[in-house]
Amino acid sequence: MTLTVDETAGTPMPGLLSREDFRAALEDAIKGREAKNASFSQAWADGTLTREHFSRWAENHYHYVGPFADYLGYIYGNTPDHCTDAKDFTLQNMYEEELADIRHTDLLIRFGEACGTSKERIENPDNMNAVTRGLQSWCYAVAMREHFVVATAALVVGLESQVPGIYRKQIVPLRETYGFTEDEIEFFDLHITSDEVHGERGYQIVLDHADTPELQQRCLQFVRWGAEMRFSYTRALYDTYVAPSL
Repeated sequence: MTLTVDETAGTPMPGLLSREDFRAALEDAIKGREAKNASFSQAWADGTLTREHFSRWAENHYHYVGPFADYLGYIYGNTPDHCTDAKDFTLQNMYEEELADIRHTDLLIRFGEACGTSKERIENPDNMNAVTRGLQSWCYAVAMREHFVVATAALVVGLESQVPGIYRKQIVPLRETYGFTEDEIEFFDLHITSDEVHGERGYQIVLDHADTPELQQRCLQFVRWGAEMRFSYTRALYDTYVAPSL
């Protein structure tokens, strides 16, 4: 790997990574920061949560994933017209969130109601904690302000690509330990499939369009930050709602 000099900082910067090395670096940027390993996810998988805990999760998760089409809308607007593959993917992702057979947030609300909370409580932003509010704000800021490929790296690779691994670990206890019906947990089943496709397409867009050393390194930094944000959000759910009840 060659090094170039960052003239603004006066420090060596890695040269342009090959497609294979860049893909490996993106995957490494998530390792050790996966939300599936955070304390709330572990308690979920171990079968130690209650429906009240899941209610608080739904009330927070709505305000993270509910605006996802909005985040993508800003990325779409920042994507040059000639990057048709990236624009098409972002538009399709927005469509699936909002206009497909059923809105993803409606499925989330259905799960929350099965846990004992209400649509009104889930939609009320007063019911999310400060860390969830910070994650939502970070997603908006990245989508609005960053180069489209950096924002795609942050939100699709760093955040969305983790979802299948998280939900595969969680859906089994939802069925076998917590006793939810298939209809009640459709939100999770849908995202195991759809976000696996979204995550891989996000990787391909980043690999195709991060075509300078500077863009590659910024993508890697934002993937790390995205993974850290989701891990912190998931851990805060445990610290806020589970730990005090133990």
